[in-house]
Amino acid sequence: MCGIAGLCNWGDGWKENIEKMNEKMYHRGPDAGGIWTSDEHSVVLGHRRLSIVDLTPAGAQPMESHNGRYVMAFNGEIYNYRTVRDRLLRDNRVTAFRGTSDTEVLLEAVCAYGVKETLRMIKGMFAFAVYDKKERALSLARDRVGEKPLYYGFTGAEGFVFASDLNSIAALDGFDNPLNTHVLKQYFRYGYIPAPYTIYENIYKLEPGKMLIIKSPFNNYNSYCYWSMEEAAVYGQEHLFHGNEEEAADELERLLKESIRGQMVADVPVGAFLSAGIDSSTVVSLMQSLSGKRVKSFTIGMWDEKFNEARIAREIAQHLGTEHTELYITEEDARSVIPLLAGMFGEPYADSSQIPTYLVSRMTREHVTVSLSGDGGDELFGGYNTYTSVERIWNRTKKIPGVVRRPASALLGAACGGKTGAMDTRARLLGARSVEDMYLRSEIGEGLEIVRKEHRLPNMEGCRTIMDTYQTGLLREPQHNLMLMDLLMYHPDDILNKVDRTAMSVSLETRVPMLDKDVVEFAWTLPLSYKKKDGVTKKILRDVLYRYVPRELMERPKKGFSIPLHKWLKEPKLRQWAEGLIDKTVLDRQGILDTDVVWRIWDDYIRRDIWRVQIWYILMFQEWMEYTGR
Repeated sequence: MCGIAGLCNWGDGWKENIEKMNEKMYHRGPDAGGIWTSDEHSVVLGHRRLSIVDLTPAGAQPMESHNGRYVMAFNGEIYNYRTVRDRLLRDNRVTAFRGTSDTEVLLEAVCAYGVKETLRMIKGMFAFAVYDKKERALSLARDRVGEKPLYYGFTGAEGFVFASDLNSIAALDGFDNPLNTHVLKQYFRYGYIPAPYTIYENIYKLEPGKMLIIKSPFNNYNSYCYWSMEEAAVYGQEHLFHGNEEEAADELERLLKESIRGQMVADVPVGAFLSAGIDSSTVVSLMQSLSGKRVKSFTIGMWDEKFNEARIAREIAQHLGTEHTELYITEEDARSVIPLLAGMFGEPYADSSQIPTYLVSRMTREHVTVSLSGDGGDELFGGYNTYTSVERIWNRTKKIPGVVRRPASALLGAACGGKTGAMDTRARLLGARSVEDMYLRSEIGEGLEIVRKEHRLPNMEGCRTIMDTYQTGLLREPQHNLMLMDLLMYHPDDILNKVDRTAMSVSLETRVPMLDKDVVEFAWTLPLSYKKKDGVTKKILRDVLYRYVPRELMERPKKGFSIPLHKWLKEPKLRQWAEGLIDKTVLDRQGILDTDVVWRIWDDYIRRDIWRVQIWYILMFQEWMEYTGR
């Protein structure tokens, strides 16, 4: 795990600026740093290294290919690099390797087969930049599901830039790209800024499964899709698995073991996060079954039993025989993290589970350098109850003819007088045109107009996301469409974003076995009944897990990975912090948020305990504004 950065056509000051970019990513790679520049300085690559595989200088980056034509800066892990290495040797494309790093294998594969063919053959989590000196072409690529970040774009009158960390771009001399206030509609709807947008104009996120090519004179680029979650889902549902449920569980277990076996490979200590949930318990169970020694597992607990899963996680760890470590966190622990959040993410981000995720990552990093995670199970195997409830509401709503529903929705919305609340939500849901549209309309921040009128787009055409263009009924099963929608945006832009940024802030590499290409593609071949049956979610994952852990140990109410943040926000210390961020004079000076709306929401929150999630969206935006001095 590392951090990468680069400049094209930057001109004078390139050395100082690439050093600044590297320094901003020190937490992503504290073990070493490197810089490479072309002869005329038109292309500059930077790298910070967290040594995981091949700890010797032979793994240092940026790295030049054996023939000297290509140079690469790479962030991530290629789990099947040994297979790719064997192919290179078998095809006589390489006679010998200088070291044992996956970076060298990836680079030589690009040299031998080209970037596009290499992307098709590798399995892993990654973001990389590779420069072809002969063609004077720079290629950027990001992994299939979006585990690793990559930002890119143009900065003012200067050239093209890219980096693993948005703060690295913002640190450049003279960086003055305006705030992209148009995307704030999406931020206050979802609590994060969806790809391809960022908080800055002309700076973008490279989307999962895509590559970008920019050639000299580096003033224009083209992007290509080399793998598509949508295509994988459509293909899988058109080619359903024909075995019974037990055979499906056998195959899933085999694929997960293969994925976990590859992801346990490292030249540094490896462990895993363990909650009381199905996903992480499955990962740790399979890890322990594959390991010749006790797996290191980690969890955090709360003294408030309403939020505490540590006791159950400990019982699971004891049953599996792992070397288990737990940390009980206090309000003071959580409060101490809040000032760090804006710097971790580089732009407004407001999933409050960012706090416990950071704390468990920090504790885990004291013991290991790599930790496996159970993320992905809910979206791939139907773990959210929301999928069922939205389909149920839609099935009732669609019985009312659209010619009646839509005018009624407009009238009810008008009756709300611009106020948000339960009636406004019902009005929006009543106007839904499909189950997918209803899912989007059910978003917590949908309909909230927190941003001042002058910053609002008259419509969303200028800032559309993949959700706004999702094809209605793409998959046969309504709930499969909702799962796919989450995997296209919520999962990479919220969940994976959170895990990467919090863990890398303490130099911990995280790996997600359920997002292995073969596991993902197999999951899409499963009928919905294999995932959800008789009110049981993630049925097939449970079938695998119960081969290792007693059913009665797992079938308990899920408490979630959360903290009592909203109780704490009303207590003096955090309330004073919050009201300082939304001070009316501050909001008026900034001129972005509607001061009256913000304070109406805050008053409702204090008096009626509503708008819990939206309050955190507002506070995290204001915390980021304060962090950047705006």
